[in-house]
Amino acid sequence: MQAEGDSSTVRGFRAMRVRPLVLLAAAVSPLAFGSPAFAQDAEPAADQGPTQIKYTFEGGVNAVAEENLYWNLADKFAPSAGFDSDTQWLEFYVKPGVEITHDASSDIQFYGGFSMVASATLGTDAFDQQNTSRVTIEEAYVGFRTGSVETGQFDLSAGAQELKLGTGMLISNGASNGFERGAVKLGPRKAWERTIIGRFRYQGLTATGFFIDPNELASNNTKTHSVGGDIRYDFDKTDFAGVSYVNVLQSGAPYPQAAPGGNGPPAFLDGGREGLNALSFYGMFHPAKGALPGFYVGLDGAYEWNDRVSLDAWGGRIKIGHAWNDKPWRPDLFYSYQTFSGDDPDTPELERFDPLNYEGSPASWATGSKAALVFINSNVQSHQLTLKTMPSPRDFLTLRAAHIRVNEQRSPIQFGQATRLEITDDLGAVIAGVTANHLADDFFIEYTRVLTPNAFLTGGFSISIPGKGIENAFGGDAPAWTGGFVNLVVNM
Repeated sequence: MQAEGDSSTVRGFRAMRVRPLVLLAAAVSPLAFGSPAFAQDAEPAADQGPTQIKYTFEGGVNAVAEENLYWNLADKFAPSAGFDSDTQWLEFYVKPGVEITHDASSDIQFYGGFSMVASATLGTDAFDQQNTSRVTIEEAYVGFRTGSVETGQFDLSAGAQELKLGTGMLISNGASNGFERGAVKLGPRKAWERTIIGRFRYQGLTATGFFIDPNELASNNTKTHSVGGDIRYDFDKTDFAGVSYVNVLQSGAPYPQAAPGGNGPPAFLDGGREGLNALSFYGMFHPAKGALPGFYVGLDGAYEWNDRVSLDAWGGRIKIGHAWNDKPWRPDLFYSYQTFSGDDPDTPELERFDPLNYEGSPASWATGSKAALVFINSNVQSHQLTLKTMPSPRDFLTLRAAHIRVNEQRSPIQFGQATRLEITDDLGAVIAGVTANHLADDFFIEYTRVLTPNAFLTGGFSISIPGKGIENAFGGDAPAWTGGFVNLVVNM
């Protein structure tokens, strides 16, 4: 899960090391509400012969304040639980690493990498976790590649490493953050715990086959193992299209199912995810490069099925925007609509969409900013409008608005992945669903200042105004949920 905090500007700085600060692009960190953990390309190393060694380092500190967390539902439904809906905390992380490549011949290369993450939270965070910290292995992989992209290249690697398919709708965030690991908003971990990844590249075509095992929390390890494949074609530097398939070999992750007619608490299917099949497509296109070079359209869709639990689900997104790169402030304005099926309480089958390990950030697949802490990409839809600007080559300002609705009333919404609100069982009204479609309206503003090529200062403020669905559950006018953050991320 990720929400609230667009540090796309930080990630985009990779492409700017060879020219002035111009083209900072948008992307966000895993589980991030502030600027993310990101990996900036290092300067080309000096000639070290056939073996090159590159040392890397990332680090960040984030100060966060929240008021009326989860629209104060805890105070309404579980006043004896002692959950503080107004809280502040400090979180930080460091991530040292090393990357090694060895040229065995003119067309054979061996490579590997290793990194660790030390993260901590001081104070009480949004999930009521206090003073938590962990040191974990992030990346530990080896691989080899042979051939060239121009004539055909084969690449095989194994170990703990990152893998993202397409735009990150289903497969992207391979690790869990927060809870006993701390740093829930900086979200420095992203690599899968175990992988086997094979790729074949030929000019614009990339074919990928994989086995993945996510790096889950010890307190919430579902032991999920998946295999699949992806075929992608890059038409040029901006336009691409692809299709992916994922099969879940094993998993202990349960599925919630709506009670008949939506009357009563949901049932839980133990190991419901096991056997899931997911087929998805994705693409980004500039259909009028001559007349409107800044106009673009993005399309994503997925169909899921699992005969073992009678699951039949779907989800998707359309994104339409225009970037004016030749205008002052270089504005980029886009609208997106995304929707994910929910379980119909009037059928015996299961229609709940499983978002798997999606990239849950406002710049990617979050449904809203703050609301994305509560509602994963299942049984929700949202209309989202984003404006990204560049007031100067070192300053980046992003505005986001989201209107969030439920697809199926009286059907589970908040459940899945590491997203959980452990206050008390009395809060089941949210898990069981709502009785009105409008969930919330989120508004988010973020500013990033590039201090140096390796240091980024980011601040943001967001507000989530509850809709009728939340207010009905609250039993009246629920308060707006507000919060802000300031963080500093260093990468070298």
